[in-house]
Amino acid sequence: MTSKGQRTVERREKMAGGEGHTLIEQLLTDEQRGAGCRMFSEVTLEAGCSLGCHEHHGETETYYILSGEGIYQDNDTKYPVKAGDVTFCGDGDAHGLENTGSGELKFIALILKK
Repeated sequence: MTSKGQRTVERREKMAGGEGHTLIEQLLTDEQRGAGCRMFSEVTLEAGCSLGCHEHHGETETYYILSGEGIYQDNDTKYPVKAGDVTFCGDGDAHGLENTGSGELKFIALILKK
């Protein structure tokens, strides 16, 4: 088990070539995630921030949008996203996410190795 007050939040600037910064809170330790899961995190994009479009190889990534709104890029197509939406980036595909709202865009990111 991990508790909110015990977890650290990492700030990454211009993640994957995006704008501003990304806040990443690992929800499980490396040991808890095991070999098949590279990331299980709550991610925050503040207003004006984005996660640049990037590819995944040998893994997939799913986003579960918790709050806020944005534009999700799925390869060459862009979609509006909001709380409750789930996105999926398959092995060999590319994706990115931009916060287009005035508040925070929060989501759960899950990266599973193939």
